[in-house]
Amino acid sequence: MRITIIGSGNVATHLVAAFKNAGHRIVQVYSRNMQNAALLAYHVGAEAIDDLSHINIETDLFIISVNDDAIVSIAEGLAKYGKLTIHTSGAVSLGALSAIISKAGVFYPLQTFNKNKEIDFFTVPPCIEGVDEGITGQLEQLAQTISNRVYRVNSEQRKALHLAAVFACNFPNYLYGASQQLLEKQQMDFEMLRPLILETAQKVQEHLPAEVQTGPAIRNDENTMAAHLQMLNNEPALKSIYTVKSGDYQKG
Repeated sequence: MRITIIGSGNVATHLVAAFKNAGHRIVQVYSRNMQNAALLAYHVGAEAIDDLSHINIETDLFIISVNDDAIVSIAEGLAKYGKLTIHTSGAVSLGALSAIISKAGVFYPLQTFNKNKEIDFFTVPPCIEGVDEGITGQLEQLAQTISNRVYRVNSEQRKALHLAAVFACNFPNYLYGASQQLLEKQQMDFEMLRPLILETAQKVQEHLPAEVQTGPAIRNDENTMAAHLQMLNNEPALKSIYTVKSGDYQKG
């Protein structure tokens, strides 16, 4: 397909690279920041633009990969072209797009992306949805050119999936940062925790999380938990997290 990407962030960068590698043609890269557009466009052999009035109408597919709050305004600027248009958000419904554009869909890649870290896109699950079976089927075929794990997911399911992803990815990463700070206060390196983090992640590849939960709360080690809480007296936010989550484990 001939694809134009609207956006130049982490998701857009990995997505257009995957499509380019699969043999699709990236026609244009749009960004409000021309430098960002030009950098990504250079890597995928596309034209860089920073004005939607410069859209190449030979495009088959518009992919909107911008902040959630900007999706509707971008869609309004693309509606006149009458092209198949999709967004990549996990939290924005298909209806928000289909209310503006008749040929609408969603292509949500369920992964955490960073421009500076390569990823094998064939392991990334694209979650797709279209306004009708024809578009859904078209998006499914497109997704299968870059991934071995394609799912049909409706808007309500995708919102729940996005929320689950926040709990599974964003919150743990925040806690990794908290762990790093606790170690640094005692002149210790975060490197010491990496094997533990890796083992924890590997366990849930074969077991459900509840089956492999460990720690002082599960063992009801009250003295240990009391000592931990005392150590967190100067860290009220972390103390609150520790108290709440330890209580949840004990209830479970």
